[in-house]
Amino acid sequence: MAGSGNKSVLFVCLGNICRSPIAEAVFRKLVTDEGLSHQWNIDSAATSTYEIGNPPDYRGQNCMRKHGIPMNHTARQITRDDFLSYDYILCMDESNLRDLKKKCSQVQNCKAKIELLGSYDPQKRLIIEDPYYGRDEDFETVYQQCVRCCKSFLDKCS
Repeated sequence: MAGSGNKSVLFVCLGNICRSPIAEAVFRKLVTDEGLSHQWNIDSAATSTYEIGNPPDYRGQNCMRKHGIPMNHTARQITRDDFLSYDYILCMDESNLRDLKKKCSQVQNCKAKIELLGSYDPQKRLIIEDPYYGRDEDFETVYQQCVRCCKSFLDKCS
């Protein structure tokens, strides 16, 4: 849940073990490197219950380690409070977006702006594909997309 920072962002995918924890870790590193971590509350969550309590996929962890980015997360499902406390909820694909909008419609006074993270991609790759059934290279693709999108998002929010 969002805390004391000025701005807050929640990254969301289906299971919260591949794409959203990568986006969370990338964004956390970006704001830390910019000296802005005190201004942001950052987390990630799932639309589903499939992976609750699990660590990020080992392939995603390996990819992040290769890029020197710390990753420490336990999968959780998005909550009603998340819609009330986060400024931005950024998701990875149309299915996530549909699920989030449906859940948000059941929450009064939804504060969060719900968008595709890919809408911030300077290369216009709107969808961040799920690498779960793919290869290691697919995790690298997710990482590269997240870097581009998170940099652009941070620039627009600064």
